[in-house]
Amino acid sequence: MRIGIIGSGHIGSTLARLFVNVNHEVAISHAHDPAELGRLVDELGANARAATPEEAATFGTIVVVAIPFGRYRELPKRQLAGKIVIDTNNYYPDRDGHFQDLDTDRTTSSELLEAELPGAAIVKAFNTIRWDHLREQGEKAVSLGPPLAIPIAGDDKEAKLAVTRLIERIGFQAVDTGSLARGGRRQQPGSAVYLVELPAGELRQRMGDV
Repeated sequence: MRIGIIGSGHIGSTLARLFVNVNHEVAISHAHDPAELGRLVDELGANARAATPEEAATFGTIVVVAIPFGRYRELPKRQLAGKIVIDTNNYYPDRDGHFQDLDTDRTTSSELLEAELPGAAIVKAFNTIRWDHLREQGEKAVSLGPPLAIPIAGDDKEAKLAVTRLIERIGFQAVDTGSLARGGRRQQPGSAVYLVELPAGELRQRMGDV
């Protein structure tokens, strides 16, 4: 599979490494200059390439958005139309600035992203696990017993199925938390699953989904 990754910080680069390790092709972007990714791409090998955000969006069948939430309006809308978009973002007011609709819980950050990207199928995932634990567990998960759960949320069943398969491919297990509205709230900072790393059955119990 071809996967575009917009953002080369901790989450973006960690996911790039995990995807390449299971033989997916990855195009990972840098906000300003793809040449800055030379060392990372060299480490990842032949299945990875540096790209602009527009190029990464065009390249991927699935595209990971791994930039700070406050910059979500900078994403390449046209290139992301028709794509499955994995939203890894969390809203942190101290970093992102205040969004009144989020501060008053009128909506979720993923729903704002969905409104910004018409035609894209948004799936919330990889936002509840620390990046270093994602790296360590993803590299070892096959030998550690029950895989850890990765909560996902979305409104498109086929998109969630595709993301579920991708999550399983890198050694985790997806747990569906519901729609972008309900599930997005169940996954946001301060929720019962945020920074909680459990196997799927235990995570469902924690959420009350038993």
